[in-house]
Order: sequence, then structure tokens, then C-alpha cells
Amino acid sequence: MSDATMPANFADALLAKIAEKGSPVCVGIDPVFERLPDELREDDVIGVEQTGMLGEFCYDVLEAVAPVAAAVKIQSAYFEAYGPVGVDLYFNVVEVAQSRGLLVIGDIKRGDIGSTARAYAQAHMAGPSAPDAITVNGYFGEDGLKPFVDVAAELGEGVFVLVRTSNPSAAAIQDFAGADGTKFHEHMARQVAAMGSAKDLIGQSGYSCVGAVVAATYPHEARRLREIMPQQLFLVPGYGAQGATAADCAAAFKPDGTGAIVNASRSVIYAYENEQYKNMKWQGAVKKAARAFADDIRKALRL
Repeated sequence: MSDATMPANFADALLAKIAEKGSPVCVGIDPVFERLPDELREDDVIGVEQTGMLGEFCYDVLEAVAPVAAAVKIQSAYFEAYGPVGVDLYFNVVEVAQSRGLLVIGDIKRGDIGSTARAYAQAHMAGPSAPDAITVNGYFGEDGLKPFVDVAAELGEGVFVLVRTSNPSAAAIQDFAGADGTKFHEHMARQVAAMGSAKDLIGQSGYSCVGAVVAATYPHEARRLREIMPQQLFLVPGYGAQGATAADCAAAFKPDGTGAIVNASRSVIYAYENEQYKNMKWQGAVKKAARAFADDIRKALRL
């Protein structure tokens, strides 16, 4: 959890951080051992012994992106794969990111109902090493979302609900239309908008601490979802490696340039694999790619 000087509402905190950094961008921390730079990776090391190298990589990436990124999105699965040692590393990376002035979104995509959902929420949102927001799966409906939202409201944190995701097969479920023609992702958006509209969830900015994950790979849908969810901040995946452009990402924003934060993961943290950065030290490549990403989004938004 970030320091007490941040605004009490997550939406306000995120918008303040975006203003401070000058760009509405987030960098995804998805550490894969096999893709670590040669100077960090020892191929004869296996299992939990790899976590030390993964940690060094994550800390160096955080240092490289902190000057331009408002937030990082840390994918918990890459850490959970290493068992308790990996989970400890995940929360340590959260702490280090926050110490570098970054807001942290825990990409956990949890979902359940009742006391189980609340237990998930407390596990990932309470305590000194907790991220500032998490991603959740809303397929259970209000029974599944409310426990997460309640904990977020209690702690001044945020929740991003999956609404329109960037994976190709998502359309088979998320574009399914009812008798009235309403697509499933539009119905989910209305549920998120309704749940996030409570007065105690809305910050001074007019945005709710209950946000939505809306992919840039479907800009037409993003524009429609922006209309349905005017008070929601959008976490926007799909830029870079998944094919979306900065112009596609702009569809998620309001005309004033607010309302969303764009995420890029592989195209930034593994930039040293790209031919254009081959002659640079790996951390310098990450830093340059992060700045190019931020500049691209700013240009598309005319900021």
C-alpha cells in the first residue's frame, strides 16, 4: 500500500500520479526466466533458485521505468509458480515499486463469492506490502464483486473488473448477445458502472475506485464502453506486443485525456530483444522503450 500522503480514493491517487509523471502509462511486470538478459541468467539454475535472478531483473526494470510510468501492473502468476518463495518475492517487488514512486496494480484476476471472495481481497489488498489496486473477475456477479469492492473502499484501494479483454478467443464469450442485442461485455460494463456509482466510491475527480479492464485491441467497443462507464477508470491492455496502436488506445479516454491508463508489458520489459536496441545495455533498452511508449501515448492523446 502506498504512503499515507496519497489521496484516500484510488482513482484520485492514480490521476494525481499520472499528472506527476506526465503520461497515463503503466508497465506490466511479467518476469519469465528464459527471457532474462544473459548477464542475469544462469541456465543451470532451476526451480526456486531462479527467484533471485527474477528479483534482480524486476528491481532493475522498476528503476528503468519509474521516471515515466505512473504505475506498474505485476502479474502474480509468474511469482506464484515458484511457491512460497515466489509469493514472498511478489510482495517484495510491490514494496520496491511503491518505494520508487509507482502505484501498483496486482494483476491477480481473482473471483469467488461471499467469505471466500473477501478472503482473497484481504490476502491481496490488506497489509503493508499490498498493491494499490487489483484485477478481479466479475463473472460471479454482485455476489463476487461486492466483497472486493467493500475491502477496496475500506482501505482506499482500487479494483479493476475484467470487462473486455485482449485475448483473441474472448469474443466467443464477451461478444455473445442477448435477445435485445446487448453483448455480454456491455452487460458486464453496466454492472460495473452501477456497482461503482456509490457515493463513497467516487473521488474528488469524479471517478470511481471501481474501474474496468478494457482492451485497446477493440477500439470500437472501447468507445461504446466509455459511454456506458463514464465514472470508471480503464486499465487498457493490448498495446505493443498484442498489436494495438496508440490511436487504438485513445478510444478508451475521454476528450480531456483522462479516464484510462494504458499498459505495455513485453514490448517494454524485454525491449533488449528488439533489433533496434541490440547495441544498448539491457536496462537502457528498457528505459528507452518505456519513454518511447509514454511519448507515443501522449502524442495520440495530444497531451
